[in-house]
Amino acid sequence: MPDVLAQTATDAAAHAAAANAVANSAATVPGAPVAAAPHTVGQAVNINPAFVLSKVETWVVGFQRLLPNIIVAVVLFAITFGVAWLIERAFRKWADQHDRANLGAVLGSLLKWIVVLFGLVLALTIVIPSLHPSDLVAGLGIGSVAIGFAFKDILQNWLAGLLILLQRPFSVGDQIVVNGFEGTVEWIETRATIIATYDGRRAIIPNSDVYSHSVVVNTARPTRRSQYDIGIGYGDDIEHARSVILEVLAKVDGVEAKPAPEVLVWDLASSTVNLRARWWTDSKRTDVVHTQARVLEGVKVALDGAGIDMAFPTQVMLFHDQTEETDGRRGKQREGWPRRPSGEQPQPAREALSFQPQNEKRPG
Repeated sequence: MPDVLAQTATDAAAHAAAANAVANSAATVPGAPVAAAPHTVGQAVNINPAFVLSKVETWVVGFQRLLPNIIVAVVLFAITFGVAWLIERAFRKWADQHDRANLGAVLGSLLKWIVVLFGLVLALTIVIPSLHPSDLVAGLGIGSVAIGFAFKDILQNWLAGLLILLQRPFSVGDQIVVNGFEGTVEWIETRATIIATYDGRRAIIPNSDVYSHSVVVNTARPTRRSQYDIGIGYGDDIEHARSVILEVLAKVDGVEAKPAPEVLVWDLASSTVNLRARWWTDSKRTDVVHTQARVLEGVKVALDGAGIDMAFPTQVMLFHDQTEETDGRRGKQREGWPRRPSGEQPQPAREALSFQPQNEKRPG
């Protein structure tokens, strides 16, 4: 008897559920009444002030719950920013003491922003507990690839500038020649090296070009050698000319005594014997240029006073009707021919034959 009653109760519950389902689906049965469509925006939105107030209240309550976390995050970020500023300042001061101001500016700024980024990540994890640092790191790893392709040139110049500052092949104040530009280094940035050219202009050279091209540092050492070729005639005394030039080099202001100046026979040219004068000066461009000007002026005056001819190129033209009798008249040679063994200077051009008409007979 109890089993029958239990089965009857179960059947009653099932019939009740079926009846409720039929009642709920009555609106979808064809012919059932359908609600009218809204005719205004207000009817469509159906703004319920109580609902809006409840939402605002929910936001306010949520903000109140997050407010302590926000305060802690702001304080933590401020402390981190202050620590980053102190690190940058300390690194710059250390770099200035070691004469590495450019390196201090670059690495100090890099360390500062690394610390600031670390503090920002910590602050975000405090405000948003569901945010994990590992997710941020993964996102940065994927984004760094896209950033690397987009800013390839900028990153290349930045890395080249960092290597230049670390290796220090030259520094601010050095006079260099790089990629067709010559001047004094004014500043080394992470993107470019700035030099002031000798004609008063400013050249901004990307660090990637500086790092990938040959660089000549003219002021790498305290002194620098200059040289100039001086041509004398084949009939002049080489040893006498050498002594005259060395005497001038010893007197010119700006020529270093050590290493000592020297004059070498450098070339036997078509019309001159070339003597190469070599001397050492201060490595700065101003000293090199002005000292060379004084040397050349002194050498010209001294050689003229010593009677040494600074020969110039000459060209001799021989015509087919000339004979040895006229060509061999050594006393009628032009200036520029070698001096005679007796030491006499060459004379003016040979005398020209007088003109005679063709119909007249020559005497004899």
